[in-house]
Formats: sequence, structure tokens, C-alpha cells
Amino acid sequence: MTKKKILVVDDEPSISMLIDFNLKLVGYEVMCVFDGEAVFEVIPQFRPDLIVLDLMLPKANGIEVCKRLREQNNLVPIIMLTALQDLSDKIAGLDNGADDYMTKPFSPQELISRIQAIFRRTSALPAAEMETLHIGPIRIQPDQREVTLHDTPIELTPKEFELLLFLCKHRGKVLSRQQLLHGVWDYHFIGDTRIVDVHISHLRDKIEKNARNPEYIVTIRNVGYKLTESVAKESLA
Repeated sequence: MTKKKILVVDDEPSISMLIDFNLKLVGYEVMCVFDGEAVFEVIPQFRPDLIVLDLMLPKANGIEVCKRLREQNNLVPIIMLTALQDLSDKIAGLDNGADDYMTKPFSPQELISRIQAIFRRTSALPAAEMETLHIGPIRIQPDQREVTLHDTPIELTPKEFELLLFLCKHRGKVLSRQQLLHGVWDYHFIGDTRIVDVHISHLRDKIEKNARNPEYIVTIRNVGYKLTESVAKESLA
């Protein structure tokens, strides 16, 4: 089996060495670079399956790197690292295309767990889960990881796709943020549910006529979210 490739982008040599050592120990192929611009120099040849990306970088910071990658339609999963405690910095990373984030200092084992969770979620689906799903004018093709709205393709990040697919498979059911963290991010611990809210917001921007008054992904006050074909708004926050 071909090794998964992980690009580590951090300008602190001690952090890069720690991540590099632990990822190689569990069988990943790793390349380390130390500034934001270097990402775009190595991607064409290395073709990473996932990027571990520090927020504070020389030449181009992590948010700028995320934004440029997504603008280029590069949907490689990204885990952002940040030493900043300010929630707005973490949300900025998610808003610009990061799939997840971790705050320094962190456990290498937890990072590996997050990476493995992403790869589990993006691996080939069992044949029983490959049937095309519909919710109103939205069509989801799990085997091709494609989504269309009124037959027009929609560009979703890997995590946005997984979130929509999970909601569709549980259509009509109210799902708490913690249930979504467990089902989509594969977190087996109490995680930061703000990650869910940001990705829900991004999905609404892409599939709803009016993201502020959604028809499909509705908010259930003080509980979570529900995917429905109903346009009833009595439970909206």
C-alpha cells in the first residue's frame, strides 16, 4: 500500500522535527518546509495527501496559504496549528479552508489521531454507501465525492462534503454539535463545537438560496442542526 504523504509547514525546527519523527514512526511519508511560499513550490512534485500548517509563518502566513490553495481548487485536507488562544484566529483559519485546528502545545499522539480520523473519513466508501443521495435539488454522489445543486456542480472542501453527506444520511433527525463532531470529525472526546458551526455556515453559503434563512440545514435552538426538505422555520434560531 502506498504511504500517505503529509506536508508539514512550521518555521520552528523543534516542532517540525517532533512532528516529522512521530509521523514517520507510524508509517507516513513526510516533507517539512519552513515558510508559506515553499508550500506552493513543493506541492506539484510532492502531492501531499494532507497538510499540517502553522498559522504564524514567514513570507505567507497559514491563513494566506489556506486561502490561496482553496482559490486554486486544491482541496487537500489541512490541519492548522496555532499558538494563539484567540478564538477569532482559529475561526479565520476555518473560514479560509482549514478542516481542523490544534492549539500549541499539543500531543503528537493527538495530532496523529486527528490525521488518522481525516484519512478514515476520506477513504473509499463501502459499496453499500455509494448510492446517489438526493435532498430537494441537491444530489450527492458519494463514490465520486461530487455534489450538484440544480445539476450545477458545487465545489466543497473534503470536510464540507463529509458534513453534508452525514447530514443527508441522517436527514430529518436533529443532530447535536457533539454528534456531528463524532460522526464527521471522528472525535472521541469533547471537542470545540465551533468547528461545526463554521462548516455549517460554509455549507449554507453554497447550497442555500438565502444562508440567513436556510431551507435545508436548519438550526434547532440550543440543540444542533437538522437537514430537511421542509421549508418550515418554526425551530430556527
